[in-house]
Amino acid sequence: MGRARPPLVLGTLVRRYGVFDACEDAVQEALLAAALQWPGTGVPDNPRGWLVTVASRKLVDQIRSDSARRRREDTLTLATPQAALLSHAADDVPDADRDDSLALLFLCCHRALSPASRIALTLRAVGGLTTAQIAAAFLVPETTMAQRISRAKQTLNSSGAPLSVPEGTDLTERLAEVRHVLYLVFNEGYSTTGGTEGTGPTAPELSDEAIRLTRMLHRSKPDDTETAGLLALMLLTDARRPARTGPSGELVPLTDQDRGRWDRRAIAEGVDLISRTLPLGRVGPYQLQAAIAAVHDEAEDTGATDWPQILALYEILEQFGPNPMVTLNRAVAVAMVHGPAAGLALITELETDSRTARHHRLLATRAHLLELLGEHEAAAASYREAARRTTSTPERRHLTARAHRLEVRA
Repeated sequence: MGRARPPLVLGTLVRRYGVFDACEDAVQEALLAAALQWPGTGVPDNPRGWLVTVASRKLVDQIRSDSARRRREDTLTLATPQAALLSHAADDVPDADRDDSLALLFLCCHRALSPASRIALTLRAVGGLTTAQIAAAFLVPETTMAQRISRAKQTLNSSGAPLSVPEGTDLTERLAEVRHVLYLVFNEGYSTTGGTEGTGPTAPELSDEAIRLTRMLHRSKPDDTETAGLLALMLLTDARRPARTGPSGELVPLTDQDRGRWDRRAIAEGVDLISRTLPLGRVGPYQLQAAIAAVHDEAEDTGATDWPQILALYEILEQFGPNPMVTLNRAVAVAMVHGPAAGLALITELETDSRTARHHRLLATRAHLLELLGEHEAAAASYREAARRTTSTPERRHLTARAHRLEVRA
């Protein structure tokens, strides 16, 4: 039926009636009706128009039949032209071809919602993922995710937020929020925060959906350099996904990956996009991260990586605000340019930051630099501690294996 179609139908209904939760229920009923009828009758000439018509009828019937919603019925009836309450031909809905996906994306990222709710609602309403898929990705029970999504829809109803793309300064602020949600969705898919990575379609599906939605945002706002940078970053990062895990699902670090398995088409698209965007002069964090990813992806092998350029880019990135993870990545670049001892000095400074002091990535980086210095016993201990603190099963296996190898060598 196509993942893009349900969000388009939902956008049409929300624009017409403004009752988010009831509209979403009506769309689901229309999809069920299509699944039951189309195999026997065939797909209509205008499937989206068919779904809009059926969902509209379901919504109106639902409101009319519920006596507890009398006030909502009166409001809906007054706000809706009488002709819209009559039965249209399934393929003859005047505004059914309007694409409200972008407005729906902004609505799902409304500032009245918590960050977790924004992500869940975006994946459900705009991405078309099922509640079960979203719950599996974030390692929570399906009932918990269903409640989170339900509360988010109720919050939107209470806020009275319109289905529209904001304008002016509001657009700038809201666009940053939308980009952040898409960035979080992509990261969750590319490097799951828990569970076993690479054992099913859920995590890659999140990354694919984030890329699809970011493409949509970039097409609508082609002059926004940070949106272009975010898309380039996703493409350049996701291009490595085929080589990130081995045959048994084990994690393969960047330095050991088979670069012949990287997606060269995605790399070429990402490099072209960031190469056209950076010269415009409106540089931001997503563009800088994309430029760093491009330097890694364009190197033929690990030894050919232009670490001085990567270090310079991280130094610029840090100027956009203190971020311990950016500093941690800069420490690696410093180690590659000036030696592991210089990198360890930076990590020692981060150990006083409560946000990263015992973070598994800091511990793993510290272990790696100690290994480069030949301090195998200390490196193994740090790898063990990092393995205890990560929530990712593949990472835990990888870190434990590195610790064991050094312990045997010691």
